[in-house]
Amino acid sequence: MSAHCQLTGSKPGFGHRISHSHRRTKRRFDPNVQHKRYWLPSEGRYVRLTLSARAVKTVDKIGIEAAVARIRARGERV
Repeated sequence: MSAHCQLTGSKPGFGHRISHSHRRTKRRFDPNVQHKRYWLPSEGRYVRLTLSARAVKTVDKIGIEAAVARIRARGERV
């Protein structure tokens, strides 16, 4: 599963894991992505989206139609 949000575009961040002795090794900060299924009334079908937890709240606020319009404006396929 790719750790990438379709609505906000958030991707993994990279940094260092720092031990007690201050040795640094590479690590990856993944966004909290979830698979959500929404009913899209305009097309009469369900769409399955990969969204971060913050994007799920955004969909609840602006509605699924506006969210899908934003995703398509970014060039992603829904």
